Amino acid sequence: MDYKSFIADNLQKTSELCRQQFGKVSSTVKVGDNNQVLTETDIAVGKLLVAAIQKQFPQHSIIDEEAGVIDNTSDYIWIVDPIDGTSNFANGIPTYGTFLGLLHNYQPIAGGIALPNFNDIIIAEQGKGAWRNDQRIYISAEKDLKNVLVAYGIDGRVDKPEHTQREMLTIGEIANHSRNIRTSNSAFDAVLMTDGRYGASLNQNSKIWDNAAQQIVIEEAGGIYTDFFGQPIDYSDGLQNPEKNFTWCAASPTLHKQLQQITHHK
Repeated sequence: MDYKSFIADNLQKTSELCRQQFGKVSSTVKVGDNNQVLTETDIAVGKLLVAAIQKQFPQHSIIDEEAGVIDNTSDYIWIVDPIDGTSNFANGIPTYGTFLGLLHNYQPIAGGIALPNFNDIIIAEQGKGAWRNDQRIYISAEKDLKNVLVAYGIDGRVDKPEHTQREMLTIGEIANHSRNIRTSNSAFDAVLMTDGRYGASLNQNSKIWDNAAQQIVIEEAGGIYTDFFGQPIDYSDGLQNPEKNFTWCAASPTLHKQLQQITHHK
C-alpha cells in the first residue's frame, strides 16, 4: 500500500483549508486546560482527514484529537492532529501544522507533517526515508550539542507549578550546553529538526497525536526518537487511553546521548 501518496494528497487538501481560514477564525479554550485551544478549523480538518481514512481504509482504527477514538479492532491505527499549534494558528502566527501518522501493531510505519503557511509537506514511510516536497531530507550531522539549536516545547502547569519550575531548570541546562533554545511548541519545530536546521527536539507534555507522525519522520531522517529519559515509546494503550501523557527526546544518536546526560541529572 502506498501510504505516502495518501498522506501527501490529504495533507495538501488540509493545507489549502488552513490557509483559507488562517487569521479568520475565533478560538475557545478547552474546559479544564488553559493550554488547549480549539478553533472551527481544527474540527473541519479533522473531519476531512477522518472521512478520507474511512473511505480509503474502512477497516482501520482512528485516533483524532478532536473526534476521539474510532476503534475497529484493527492492527492499523491512524493518528490525527488536525492543527498542532492551535494557539499559534488562532493568534495569526504561522508556526502551526497538521500531523497524520499510521501505526501498525502500535509502531509508527508512515506519517506526514504539513506546514500550510510555508507550503511544506514532509512525508515518511518505514524504510523509504523522509522527504520534504519530494526532496530527501536528513537530520543534522553536527556532533557537538553546543553547535546546534534545540527545540523545546513547554506548557505551564498551573495545577503543579513546581513541575514547571523544575522543567525550567532543565531547559536552562540544555541552553547552557547548546547554541540556544528555540520553541514554537508545534509541528514547526519537528520539521526544522528533520532537515537539520534544529539539532534536537524535546517535550515533556504531549499526547499520542503529537508523537506518532513526527516519530516516523524523524527516524526516517536518521534520528533517534525516545521518551524524555531515553526509553522506547509505547503506544499500545492509545485506543483505551488517548489522553495519556507522552514525553519525547529526538536527535541524532550522538546528540541524543549528550542530551540524555543532561536530562538524567535533572
